[in-house]
Amino acid sequence: MEGFGPSLAFWVLAALTLVAAGGVMVSRNLLHAVLFLILTFIGVAGFFVLLSADFIAMAQVIIYVGAIAVLVLFAVLLTPRSGRDNGETRWALPGILLAVCLAAIFLFVVHDTAWNTVDEAPAGLDARSLGTALLTTWVVPFEIASVLLTAALVGAIMLTRSPEEEAEDALV
Repeated sequence: MEGFGPSLAFWVLAALTLVAAGGVMVSRNLLHAVLFLILTFIGVAGFFVLLSADFIAMAQVIIYVGAIAVLVLFAVLLTPRSGRDNGETRWALPGILLAVCLAAIFLFVVHDTAWNTVDEAPAGLDARSLGTALLTTWVVPFEIASVLLTAALVGAIMLTRSPEEEAEDALV
């Protein structure tokens, strides 16, 4: 990543991603938070493009923006309006203090670590070998992750159901 263009792109993406992530945290409207989350995912995909990992960038866009974020967006829009705004919480100050402490630790570790770098990507690291590995060697963990995500989605839907909806389903 040499030259003015990639450096400028990195800093613009960094600012965009951090501002969007901050928007997710401070947004009181859940719909706005999901839209900020989509922007954050797109910013992360931009980092992958800068790293010449085009396949991972497209996977980021397709999986996270195209599937996960849209799923969350539909879940937000299909839930009752009463629970859509985030209320005040007594855990805000401890959460902020924990986030500041973790950020300080991360910055210390990033600054203090001697990072080993390589000039070229390892041989045999391409989309074909990744797909082969996911569908042969790592097929069981891959499927377990998909079942776990589906169970989490069903659990989230069950948690958002109102007592009236529970009573209606019990009658059917």
